[in-house]
Amino acid sequence: MAETQQADQSGETGESNARTRHEARAERRAARLAKRIGAFAGQHGGAEGQLAYMGQAGTRIVLVGEDGAWGDLVAPTHAVASAAAERAGLTLHESFDGAFAAKVRTGPYEWGRMAGLQLGGRPDHT
Repeated sequence: MAETQQADQSGETGESNARTRHEARAERRAARLAKRIGAFAGQHGGAEGQLAYMGQAGTRIVLVGEDGAWGDLVAPTHAVASAAAERAGLTLHESFDGAFAAKVRTGPYEWGRMAGLQLGGRPDHT
């Protein structure tokens, strides 16, 4: 009987340790992402963002700087993305539309990639 109780207790401890390690790993990931969000915001006069669920691939953190520059980061889960945004003090929008989307400034590179050959963009295989 004592052996059974001891095995059960060690199993619970193992699961608890695994959960703690998983939470610590998620926290470290959120901290790294928050640092990158802060760096982006610092380079572009501030930033706002939106979280976009990508299925099993995770959650995309779309960033738009005050100067119109944009970028994105990918977090493994929505919880990590939310924690990173909160830690960085990022203002989040529910969707990427209206005034938020109007802040994005695109250049020739983006237009060429979006339009491709339809608008005279350079073909990828020259």
